[in-house]
Amino acid sequence: MSAVANDAIATAVLAQFPAVQQKHADNGRAFLLVPKGDLVAVAHFLRTQKSLRFDALMDLTAYDLLKYPSTPPSDDIAVVYLLFSYQHRHKVTLKVLAPRAECEVATVSGEWPAALYFEREVFDLFGVRFPGHPSLRRIMTPDDWQGHPLRKDYLYPDSYHGVAHLRDGQHFEGSPPRGGDTP
Repeated sequence: MSAVANDAIATAVLAQFPAVQQKHADNGRAFLLVPKGDLVAVAHFLRTQKSLRFDALMDLTAYDLLKYPSTPPSDDIAVVYLLFSYQHRHKVTLKVLAPRAECEVATVSGEWPAALYFEREVFDLFGVRFPGHPSLRRIMTPDDWQGHPLRKDYLYPDSYHGVAHLRDGQHFEGSPPRGGDTP
C-alpha cells in the first residue's frame, strides 16, 4: 500500500470530527489541531480506520507557548503526537493545546501503549496531567523535585538537598572553572 497524503488524512479526520483543524507550522509541515475533548476519539479513529491504520506512536512530546517565538502570546502547553502507519507508510502530526490553569490531556495509552512512558516524561518536564494514565509519576527528575523544568516560567532552585545548582558561568569556590566559563 502507498502512503496517503496529508490532505487526504485531514479530509478523513475532518469528515468525522469537524472541530479538528488542519494547520501548518512555521516550517510548512502540516498538522491537525485537535480539541482536548476529541483526542481519544480521534486517536481511536486514526488507529482503527482501515485506510489509515496508524499503528505506531512514534513520539509524544510538548512545548511551552509562553514566550514562544513567532506566535501570539499564549499560556498553553502544546502536546504533540507523531503517528506512523507501518502498513500504509504514511504519517501525521496531531497537536493538542492544554492551558496552564487546567493542564490536562486524556491519555492515549489505550490506543498506543508506548504513550505510557512518553506521557510520564511530558508530565514530569511540562506538568501536563494525563487523566486515565495508570501510573503517572515523574520519570526524569527525582520524586520530590518541585515544578516542571521545561516550562518557560520555571525558576531553577538555588540548591537541591543542600547541593548547589550551578548554571552556566558559575562554579564552586576554589574549584577550577569549567570549559567555556570566564574567570
